[in-house]
Amino acid sequence: METDATLFSIPLFELNGHAVTLGQTLLAVLAGLVLLAIWLAATLMRGASARARAEADAAARAAQAEARLAEILKAQAEMQGRMGAMTELFGARQAELNQSIGQRIDGMTQRIGSTLTDQTRSTHENLAKLQERLAVIDTAQANIQSLARDVVGLQAILSNKQTRGAFGQSRMETIIRDGLPFGAFSFQPTLSNGMRPDCTIAMPNGAPDLVIDAKFPLEAWNAMREAEAAGSGEQAALSAQQRFRRDIEVHLRDISEKYLIPGETQDTAFLFVPSESIFAEIHENFEAIVHKAQRSRVVIVSPSLLMLSIQVIQALLKDARMREQAHLIQGEVLRLMEDLSRLDDRTRKLQAHFSMAQKDVELILTSSDKLTRRGARIEALEFAQLAEEAKPAVATPAPDADAAAAEKGPKFEPRSSTLRLRVVDEDD
Repeated sequence: METDATLFSIPLFELNGHAVTLGQTLLAVLAGLVLLAIWLAATLMRGASARARAEADAAARAAQAEARLAEILKAQAEMQGRMGAMTELFGARQAELNQSIGQRIDGMTQRIGSTLTDQTRSTHENLAKLQERLAVIDTAQANIQSLARDVVGLQAILSNKQTRGAFGQSRMETIIRDGLPFGAFSFQPTLSNGMRPDCTIAMPNGAPDLVIDAKFPLEAWNAMREAEAAGSGEQAALSAQQRFRRDIEVHLRDISEKYLIPGETQDTAFLFVPSESIFAEIHENFEAIVHKAQRSRVVIVSPSLLMLSIQVIQALLKDARMREQAHLIQGEVLRLMEDLSRLDDRTRKLQAHFSMAQKDVELILTSSDKLTRRGARIEALEFAQLAEEAKPAVATPAPDADAAAAEKGPKFEPRSSTLRLRVVDEDD
């Protein structure tokens, strides 16, 4: 026994400065084993309770699953019913939709048919209008062709000297006939030297006649234009210009020598150019010809200038006729002044009558105003009150008091009142 006790007291190691023996160590191991056994027992007990709770939870879950399954089956049945109702509803709606689509297709078919009919009718109308316009275009084309033939004929006329002179003569005659009265002009007259100008115009006051020549040399002008248009060269163009300048100078000299007769014709003659463009070209590019014409006392005129000159001559003729009839005009003016004097006298008499009538109207208005004032005074009758005093005696009001009462208007007393009428007359 002592040996065993000695074994248990053998120190094994030190802990915090104390020696730990074998016996203490064995006791600690035994205590640990006991504690381990207790822990295992507690663990087993907790596992059994946990299994019991797990089984209870599984049973509850199974019950819940069965309840949910029943709910799902019920919902599935309800869903099948709803799906059946929706199937029936979709079928009805599908029938309605098919009917509506059919109706709309029929309406669209009708509208499309009416639209096509309208478009067809409109197309036929447009085609008819197009045919009418084509007919108008055909007519215009025929007119253009006729105009082209006329232009060709005019070109043929201008290419011939005699026919060209007839063309200028015709245009000049038209302008003169439109601007001057009959008898104031003469075409193709014979002068004292045997020459026959294209036209002479009688001037007023016994003045010599004015000579107009319409034979403008267009051959050289046309040759010059053709050379410039063809581009045949500067030398050909200069040659054509020289020819034109030479021809027109010769023509100006002929007019000056043949038609300017002292005492029989005017000192100046007109050379009629039947084109405004030719007239402008001459004054722009052939200034020497213009100066030559001025020195030769020949005035180059275009259709517009000839018309203006005719208007001036017409004004001169009218002025001459007025001077010839001056005594008649003076007699008419005298008679007009007499009529004006009689009109003035009658107007003054009418003014006097109006003044007298106005004065009578003013007198009538004055009387009317008087009558109106008198009526107003009669309508507004003036009432006066007799004031009673405390004493038996009745005091007579002073004139000033009556005047003040009259100015203030009627005054009423509660005790006693009397009515008094007062008529006031005015001296008018």
